[in-house]
Amino acid sequence: MEHKNTWETYSAKQLKEVDTFAQDYMDFLNDGKTERECIDTIVNRIEKAGYQELETLAKKNVPLKCGDKVYSVWMNKSIVMFQIGEKALAEGMNILGAHIDSPRLDVKQNPLYEDGGFAYLDTHYYGGVKKYQWVTIPLAIHGVVVKKDGTTVEINIGENEDDPVFFISDLLIHLAQEQLEKKASKVIEGEALDIVIGNKPLIIDKKLEKADKKGKEDSKDEAKAEKDAVKKGILAILKEAYDIEEEDFISAELEVVPAGKAREAGFDRSMILAYGQDDRVCAFSSLKAMLEIGKTDRTACCILVDKEEIGSVGATGMQSKFFENAVAEVMNLTGEYSELNVRRCLAHSCMLSSDVSSAFDPSYAASFDKKNVAFLGGGMVFNKFTGSRGKSGSNDANAEYLAHIRAIFEKEKVNFQTAELGKVDLGGGGTIAYILALYGMNVIDSGVAVMNMHAPWEATSKADVYETKRGYVAFLENADL
Repeated sequence: MEHKNTWETYSAKQLKEVDTFAQDYMDFLNDGKTERECIDTIVNRIEKAGYQELETLAKKNVPLKCGDKVYSVWMNKSIVMFQIGEKALAEGMNILGAHIDSPRLDVKQNPLYEDGGFAYLDTHYYGGVKKYQWVTIPLAIHGVVVKKDGTTVEINIGENEDDPVFFISDLLIHLAQEQLEKKASKVIEGEALDIVIGNKPLIIDKKLEKADKKGKEDSKDEAKAEKDAVKKGILAILKEAYDIEEEDFISAELEVVPAGKAREAGFDRSMILAYGQDDRVCAFSSLKAMLEIGKTDRTACCILVDKEEIGSVGATGMQSKFFENAVAEVMNLTGEYSELNVRRCLAHSCMLSSDVSSAFDPSYAASFDKKNVAFLGGGMVFNKFTGSRGKSGSNDANAEYLAHIRAIFEKEKVNFQTAELGKVDLGGGGTIAYILALYGMNVIDSGVAVMNMHAPWEATSKADVYETKRGYVAFLENADL
């Protein structure tokens, strides 16, 4: 089949819309480098568009009617949005689902130490990463520290031009002969991904300089102070700037991410280079689609979740019951609630599991089946199945559902392509699709093609991001199988 170049299909007006949409998307990426930041950004946007908090309405037992918009946030890391349609919820919803977590480095609970005159934070990588890609690049720290009294301190260091940044060191090339003989998976070990956060000792009190005059015990105290001086200097800064003690790391969630803003890429500015596009590109496109649709026959729903990169586990992952509980609350306020009706609603729903797909890279052409791969600029991507090798761990959409989606997109003139994630025996990947499919609903994977997937900086086509949003709008307004 012939692959269309989406850029060639746009009018002058649409080309301007693409650039405007891309700038809004880059702002979203800059504002939301963690799950918590994404949720804050999303809630601010949707409340301006008339969305109300579901829990507040549920406590007051406020009835919901067609056109009403509600949302529910779970643990500040996942969110579900509903726009009530004209049909009964028991007839099903049209659902978009994406994830807002991305590969990164997490700071451990006992992280701060000093070695060789440097202060470090010990980290544990999150999700699938090539560890060697994370060394010698500027890094930022985002997250929260929750103190024993319940006070939450927000941390965001490394993004402003006058902020310091952090880094992971690497062995200089002059001494790297043995290192370069290692496999790529072993060049940088996981325990070596500790970030350098300081090198200047705390200024020692003048009294300690005279400790040798006070006897042996004072000399020991002086030696200890000098040994930990850089670490103590960092703790002094944290205390002054954030009122944080070393013990507060125990109840902290700090994420280390690439420092810097999303940028346009290429002389033609046709691409976006940024951290976290897997899968915030689909999350943003889904969010924008929810904000653009008018009244719909079926209730429109958008789920943006945490923990996909590590198996969708935990209270904020897709395997949690928070989504099912939210559906039950909504049905209670529309007067439809029963256990049977909740089951009917979920079973009769249609879903686009919105996640990224690998883009063809001519530099590594041997890793792809060129007939079944997504191309940057080729439009929205559909993956009938994901999984690995023999489709292991995959949701495999049925032909009837794919035909229904094709008909919608052709009617709305949405440019799309189909793909697989690389050659059959090279690996693969998973999404949240198989989890929603457990309810018996129709689900297919869809989204945006990405180059450098899971790298600190990922690349997408502006046209693909815009076209995916158009596809999501068409789906929410027209799907009904």
